[in-house]
Amino acid sequence: MNQKETFFIGASTSAHQVEGNNIYSDCWAMEQMKGSVYNEPSLDAADHYNRFEEDISRMAEAGYQAYRFSIEWARIEPRRGDFQFQEIEHYKNVLECCHKNGLIPIVTMHHFSSPKWLTAMGGWENDMTAELFAGYCSYVMEHVGPLIPYVCTINEANMGIQIAKIMQSMEPSELQIGINTDQAQFMESYMKNLGDVFETEPQKVQPFISMRTPHGDEIVRKAHMAARKAIKKKSPETKVGMTFSLFDYQYEEGGKAAAQREWDEDFRHYLPAVAEDDFIGIQNYTRKIITKDGKTRPAQGKLTMAGYEYYPQALGHVIMRVAQDWKKPVIVTENGIATADDTERVAFIREALDGVKQCIESGINVLGYMHWSLLDNFEWNMGYTQTFGLIAVDRRTQKRTPKPSFSSLGEIARQYKN
Repeated sequence: MNQKETFFIGASTSAHQVEGNNIYSDCWAMEQMKGSVYNEPSLDAADHYNRFEEDISRMAEAGYQAYRFSIEWARIEPRRGDFQFQEIEHYKNVLECCHKNGLIPIVTMHHFSSPKWLTAMGGWENDMTAELFAGYCSYVMEHVGPLIPYVCTINEANMGIQIAKIMQSMEPSELQIGINTDQAQFMESYMKNLGDVFETEPQKVQPFISMRTPHGDEIVRKAHMAARKAIKKKSPETKVGMTFSLFDYQYEEGGKAAAQREWDEDFRHYLPAVAEDDFIGIQNYTRKIITKDGKTRPAQGKLTMAGYEYYPQALGHVIMRVAQDWKKPVIVTENGIATADDTERVAFIREALDGVKQCIESGINVLGYMHWSLLDNFEWNMGYTQTFGLIAVDRRTQKRTPKPSFSSLGEIARQYKN
């Protein structure tokens, strides 16, 4: 590979999935409610909120160069307009810990979970959300902006559109996220409980991980642009981008046009919103093969715990596809595999990075590779059943046990720098 001075290798997490006790978030509320579609509540998660120093120092010792994590909006602003400076101090400590250990922090401002109050007032279908999100970003950057070299405003901005398509087809294996879609029979009672928990009309409750309308998708794009402006105003040197859930779309004979439509919906229609960004975050786990009738062919061959095809080659293909329309830098902000067999993870990482290497050698400016995930964590609706982590976490004691893949990726990172 080239770019040895700039390319970084690390791992990713998200606040709600690893921190624990995110009690002011919409996800926490939906986990706790009667008739929840979550398999189990997050509770203490991986207790990363209290154990971040241990986790960060372990990454540094293993040879990692970067850490992508998220700041939890619901902690910073648990009630509208009520900003919690002590939580800013917490994330300042996390950022300083990264710098102390020589890790580049890549901060996501919104990773699926939102404040409960925001979701109760219409969430990501409410026109006010863009301005409210920008205000939160401005507050954070005012206090810790100089410590943050890279910001991802919104994680997987296109997820709501993907969920809408999947809910219509009811094929859950097509999602790159742990979410239950087999809930139709519970919907009537679920909606009543939802309204009770959020103290509003249930139809008004619009979390980020839900079916998105075209208007809601426009709100996400506006929220990103407003946040980018706010971030740059407070911290001009910080590089800003947005991340996308992207499949390697392939097609059978007669399926090319449908595959192109899928790609346009997932990525190309966001290009005007990210035109002024410094980078794009690519998040890929597998491929989709589109048939001549525009359907997705069921996953075949070796399947992961998440139900999709083991296909590490997808990452390189997606980077190449993005580069057709995007000439600025990209960061692989997520790539990984849910498996109980860590030898599969080791092989997956090496094959995926082979694809990244080919992209770099072809002239694409890939800044880094962030593996999902650092820790076995809370995979949203699916709870703790899917293990993506490089490090195992004992749910009872919170003891960390690095898997062979953790040291393997660290060794790759060391070799690459040497």
